[in-house]
Amino acid sequence: MNKTEADYGFYLSSLQAKGEIREFKFEAVKLILGSRCSYTPDFMVVRPDGTLEFHEVKGFWRDDARVKIKAAADKFPFVFVAVQKMKTGWNVEIIQEGDIK
Repeated sequence: MNKTEADYGFYLSSLQAKGEIREFKFEAVKLILGSRCSYTPDFMVVRPDGTLEFHEVKGFWRDDARVKIKAAADKFPFVFVAVQKMKTGWNVEIIQEGDIK
């Protein structure tokens, strides 16, 4: 886990303590996108209602990382969240099916 991911883990811990999320795990699943192509989201997050989200945390986004999260959103029925660390907090973007272009 890099420093940005660790910082986000602390942030998720604070959300869990407040009851805003049920639990979270680091690199808990590997999603197969195609032949010899997989994606391991940084965090699996479970909301209080049981909704499963996958959060990808970056200090800055490269095109290949954005393509993978969008491909995963097109293939799997989960919520995917792109998170970028900013000076004032976290920039959060929900990635949905159909976002790949």
